[in-house]
Amino acid sequence: MDSLEEELERARELSVTALADAIESIGFECTRCGACCKAAECDSEESEPHTATVFPDEIRAIQKRSEYDWRDVARPMPYGLTDGEGETFEWALQTDSCGDCVFYEEDSTADNGGACTIYGDRPLVCQTYPFSVDLGGTSQPMGEAVDKEGMVRAHECEGLGRDISRSEAEELAKALKKRAVAELQEAIEVRDAYEPQDTTGGEVVVHDSEGAKRPDGSSVE
Repeated sequence: MDSLEEELERARELSVTALADAIESIGFECTRCGACCKAAECDSEESEPHTATVFPDEIRAIQKRSEYDWRDVARPMPYGLTDGEGETFEWALQTDSCGDCVFYEEDSTADNGGACTIYGDRPLVCQTYPFSVDLGGTSQPMGEAVDKEGMVRAHECEGLGRDISRSEAEELAKALKKRAVAELQEAIEVRDAYEPQDTTGGEVVVHDSEGAKRPDGSSVE
């Protein structure tokens, strides 16, 4: 298995042209259905909250937009927590009581669903959905391989198969490469900054690239 540093070099060497070719070959247009922003079902025991990774710098960018508190933007990534305590890695976008992203706004009067209220500052994982890059250390790829090498994966989305212009495919490819590099840089910095924390008192500690933090984003002393 390649090291994270080796995977980072692979990410930096990704060809935007090749990524765009893969995206253009399957096609994509967002239908604003909101499926990628919402939990599968509201008030269902089987429903899982919307979970989208957001990095510290992305959280601060969203905070500046409307003077949000850290908790308004992000919550501890639920994976690794047991009964509301423990250590986890990274942050997820905040959700509402239904498990939907708090920044998704449904428009019942429109024919084309809703919209993201922080669209200009949305995280890279949102910018690149439904695509991901299959590199070790990046978000686990799901769905079917789009290209022959299996590098680009397409998640389930009703917008797939629709016409996309070359310029739009290239912009999406640039964001996809940027995301792959960012995810690996973050993973390396999280690994290097990690120090185990005692959470037996019911605390939650989030480890990100800047060190150990409390759920409100403040640093653990």
